[in-house]
Amino acid sequence: MMDGTAGVSGRRVADESILDDPEAVTAHDPGGMLRFTASAGAQVRESAALAAEANLALLEDEGRPRAVVIAGIGTAGRTGDVLATVAGPRCPVPVIPHRSAGVPGWVGAADVVIAVSASGRSPEALGAAEAAHRRGARLVAVGAPDSQLQSVAERARAPFIPVPRRAPARASLWALTVPVLLAARTLGLVKVNEADLAETAARLDADADRCRSTAESFVNPAKSLALGLAGSIPIVWGSSPLATVAARRFGDTLSANARYPVVTGALGEAGRGRVGLLDGVFGGLVESTRDIFADPDEVEPDPTRLRLVLLRDGGLNADDDTDEPLAVEERRADAVQTLAERRGVRCDVVTAEGGSALERLASLVAVPDFASIYLALAHGLDPMAVPAVTEMKELSNQ
Repeated sequence: MMDGTAGVSGRRVADESILDDPEAVTAHDPGGMLRFTASAGAQVRESAALAAEANLALLEDEGRPRAVVIAGIGTAGRTGDVLATVAGPRCPVPVIPHRSAGVPGWVGAADVVIAVSASGRSPEALGAAEAAHRRGARLVAVGAPDSQLQSVAERARAPFIPVPRRAPARASLWALTVPVLLAARTLGLVKVNEADLAETAARLDADADRCRSTAESFVNPAKSLALGLAGSIPIVWGSSPLATVAARRFGDTLSANARYPVVTGALGEAGRGRVGLLDGVFGGLVESTRDIFADPDEVEPDPTRLRLVLLRDGGLNADDDTDEPLAVEERRADAVQTLAERRGVRCDVVTAEGGSALERLASLVAVPDFASIYLALAHGLDPMAVPAVTEMKELSNQ
C-alpha cells in the first residue's frame, strides 16, 4: 500500500484476495458504490413511475419535432447516446447528443431539447435549457428535484422529471436514461413499452445478484473480468452501435472508478486502423520478444499488456433495418477474436441477452459496471473518491 503525492492511496499491483473477502470489500468501498450500482433495476422502476407523473403530454401538442437534442455531460451525456441507439436508423428525426454549454446554432421552435443533469446544476444542461427557452424550442428537463434545472423548466413552463439524487452521477445511468427514453416515446421516436422496462429492470436485478460481493471470483463474472483486466491496458470494442454505447460506458467507469487508461470504440472503426494496436508494443510485440527458454528467476516482471474486451450484440433479428447486415457484424467480431489469439492478446467476451434493445444494452452494461468497481477495490482504491476531480474543480474555480 502506498500514498501518492496528492494523498492518493492504493496498490500498484492488484490484490486478488480482497475480492473474495466480503469484509475487505466493504472496508474498501466506504461510499457504497457497489450498493448504488446494484440499485440499477430499482432506478428503472422509480424513474419510469416519476416520468409517468410528469406532464409529458405537453410535448405532443406541436407534433413531431424537426430534431431532438439531448444536452448533458458525463453520465447525463451518455443518455443521448442510448436514445440515439435505441431509436436506431429508422428513427424519423435526428437524435443528437450535445455535450457543451448552450445548444447548436440551428436549434429553434421546430426542435426539442432534453436537458439532463443528475445534480440539476451542471453548466451544460442549464445553458442548454436556457438557450432552448430563449429560442422557443420545446424543452424537457431531467434532474434533481428543487434544483436550478427545475427552476429553468418552471420558467419555461416545460415538463420536468425529478430524479432523486440517491447515488453519484456515474452510478445513476438508468435513473437518468429512462426519463429521456419516455420523453422520446411521447414524441413518437422510440417504441419502449412497459414490458421492456420491466424486463430490463429484472435483467439488472439478476446481474446485480450474480455480481454481489459475497459471490466468489470463480462464479462472479464481474470479479473474473476485473482480475483479467488487472495490470493491463484495456481495449473495449463494441460489435454494433448498441454494443459500442456499452463499450464507451465501460470506458467511463474504468477511468472514473478504477483510474485505468482505456481505449474504446466501435469494432467497425477499429478495423480501419486501431486494430493495429494488437500488433504494437503492448500487444503482439510483447509476446514476440519473450524468451521461452529464459531462467524464470532472471526474467524481468511481466510488461504491461493489452487486454481486449469485446462486447457482442448480435441484434434482434436480421430483418430489421440496421446499419449493416448482422452477418458482417458477426464475422468482424470473430475475426478480431482470432487476431487477438494469434498475437497472444487475451480477450474477454460479453454477449448481449434479451428481447428488446434496452434489455440487451442493460446486459452489456451491468457486469462491466461492477467489474470497474471490483478492479478499483483490488487496487485499494475507493471508487467513490476521485481526488483529481476535486482538485481540478478547485483549480479551475480559483
